[in-house]
Amino acid sequence: MSLAPLLDAPLAIQLHAFAAMAAVALGSVQLAAIKGTSWHRVLGFLWFGLMLIVAISSFWIHEIRLWGPWNPIHLLSILTLVSLPGALYYAHTHQVLRHRNAMLSLFLGALVIAGIFTFLPGRIMHKVVFGG
Repeated sequence: MSLAPLLDAPLAIQLHAFAAMAAVALGSVQLAAIKGTSWHRVLGFLWFGLMLIVAISSFWIHEIRLWGPWNPIHLLSILTLVSLPGALYYAHTHQVLRHRNAMLSLFLGALVIAGIFTFLPGRIMHKVVFGG
């Protein structure tokens, strides 16, 4: 395992990857922690910010091109940018189940499932973890 492929990547990819890794770690803590506390709220805002960085930075990443410089991951980024304010609104209006479902969907879809695809051969994270 070596961070060299990631550290040699363009800045947008580094920012995207490190924000995503931090969001996975923090999101895992949030999912396991007690809900409704002031810590949950503070860490939730931090996670929200990390997810904004992950989604926005993706628009400067064009390693896979299907429609000009764009690919399906960019559609996921748009969905994330639309979903985040809704999830925050649900928390603010005490719609706990909707907030929970929105956050779980974002965590699983935008981080876990999308993250799995970064480990395919030829991708930077594959090189980080498996070498080559």
